[in-house]
Amino acid sequence: MEYEELKDKCIEWIREWFDRNGRGCCAVLGMSGGKDSTVAAALCAEALGKDRVVGVAMPAEGQSLNGADEICKYLGIRYICAPIGKITEAFDCVRENLPEGFSEQTEQNIPPRVRMTVLYAISQTLSGRVVNTCNLSEDWIGYATRWGDSAGDFSPLGGLVVQEIKGIGHALGIPSEWVEKTPDDGLPHSCSDEEKFGFTYSLLDRYIRTGVCEDSSVKGKIDSMHRRNLFKMSMPEFFKP
Repeated sequence: MEYEELKDKCIEWIREWFDRNGRGCCAVLGMSGGKDSTVAAALCAEALGKDRVVGVAMPAEGQSLNGADEICKYLGIRYICAPIGKITEAFDCVRENLPEGFSEQTEQNIPPRVRMTVLYAISQTLSGRVVNTCNLSEDWIGYATRWGDSAGDFSPLGGLVVQEIKGIGHALGIPSEWVEKTPDDGLPHSCSDEEKFGFTYSLLDRYIRTGVCEDSSVKGKIDSMHRRNLFKMSMPEFFKP
């Protein structure tokens, strides 16, 4: 499928979703400055109109806006900046009362979960619906925080791999510098996502779409990550009496 056609189908899907689940509501999404939130915001603006899209930047302590304000201005959508540093600091009392202390992963997952709380507070205030901006590539290997950035009311990018999202971004006319921006977490002295994974998005995307990966060690790593994180891709199971 050509990216222009894929873009149009996604825009129509968003319109239909809002007709069923939020007629007249706005789309509220966290703006990280990365390609996913940029493309998701642009798709929502095309589907609903710029006046019905709200981009929210929520930098943690020491984290930059990463161009989120400039992107919202370019797209012509409403922009809100809600720093979360003071909120995450409040978790100090929890740390002090846990003898084992927080692991590094626990620390890293606090800001995404705080951001989702902030997004839902803003969304409820503005009569909105929260956009999940995760993509299939990252969901596949569990690179998302459960009930953090993996949450939301609808997910326009959840069935798309990174290369497809880039293609849609270019079809939307978004500047290449934002569509092709190297993904990272925006923290000082951090490395890129691909350096953390140990493989590239293009390799991962190809494996997801075709099942082909010539490097057996990388294939094994991807399969292992996928198995361990499958629970993140579904709602909690419940007992059926």
